[in-house]
Amino acid sequence: MESFYLKTRIYTDKEGLEEVLDGVKRALIVTDSFMQESGMVSYLTEPLDRRKIQYKIFSEVKPDPDIAVIARGINVMQELQPQVLLALGGGSPIDAAKAMNLLAFRQGSGERCRFIAIPTTSGTGSEVSKFSVISDPEQAAKYPLVTDELIPDAAILDASLVESVPPSVTADTGIDVLTHAIEAFVSTNANDFTDAAAEKAIKLVRSSLLKVYRNPDDLDARKKMHHASCLAGIAFSNAGLGLNHGMAHTLGAHFHIPHGRANGILLPYVMGFNAGCYDKLTPVAERYARIARVARLDGPSIRQSAFSVVRTTKQYIQLLNLPSNIESAGVSRADFDNALDEMVDAALHDACTKTNPRICSKDDIRSVFIRAYTGRLI
Repeated sequence: MESFYLKTRIYTDKEGLEEVLDGVKRALIVTDSFMQESGMVSYLTEPLDRRKIQYKIFSEVKPDPDIAVIARGINVMQELQPQVLLALGGGSPIDAAKAMNLLAFRQGSGERCRFIAIPTTSGTGSEVSKFSVISDPEQAAKYPLVTDELIPDAAILDASLVESVPPSVTADTGIDVLTHAIEAFVSTNANDFTDAAAEKAIKLVRSSLLKVYRNPDDLDARKKMHHASCLAGIAFSNAGLGLNHGMAHTLGAHFHIPHGRANGILLPYVMGFNAGCYDKLTPVAERYARIARVARLDGPSIRQSAFSVVRTTKQYIQLLNLPSNIESAGVSRADFDNALDEMVDAALHDACTKTNPRICSKDDIRSVFIRAYTGRLI
């Protein structure tokens, strides 16, 4: 059964906070130490102070938030009993707040908080998605939580919050947006509505990511990438993702590679597998050919169009100075080989892999990992 669910009210500037905070008496800010120490948390504390709203700041979130952080955050929620949860930061604070809000409610810790996401990076789309990724350092694993209950009630997309993001982070998060859009577009659960969001996200990335990477002060390009991230989030929250994310979760967990960068490293190789670049052209190649038309890369045949998208994606990643293979990300061959069996098994059983457009076996995933390590595209 096809479906498309929109829950989040999207505000495109800071004025949305006035409506969000109306009538609130207690609020909890979930963020990271950088946001607090740099003073960026004042984006929220100033309007809270002005309205004399009681609040606490939980700033213990680190990249790839783990189970222990979530548990500590839930304890703070139980003490404060906030009416609204304000997540300020990149994907990690938003994902942590999602998990805190869901699990606190399921544990019977009072009524569910109204949940507001305020992204400070243009990448995860977490402000509109039903996904939250929590890590388990002891198992070197990442666990995606997937439920409509995780979707924020509102999101504030303020491009001024991403104006100071450095080029390397812009590249990592920007390629994450592209991966979300492409995987959603070819997903087995894609439909006309998710296609529309994914196509627009792809167009915005193609026109804006390199601009803002090369010129961080281009606020218009910043705004377009912020919107692209949100649109891609809408697309994959409804359509699902695929093997790329299944592999990226375990690759990042084993070798501490930022999530967006892990996605970017793997993207051309997973696309090549799905389209049949390594063996025989698959029906999925037609979907990649449609992406080629959207990006104005189409050729005289489905095969050439699909292959053009795969090659151009790898070239685009190189223009962003991202690693083009796992080896160039600093992973030794010995470490890679030692982790390979675990990564293959984790990717196969990852929830994201279920909506991959091409059925894959362990041998298939192993082959894609090896190609991605050596950089052998076609």
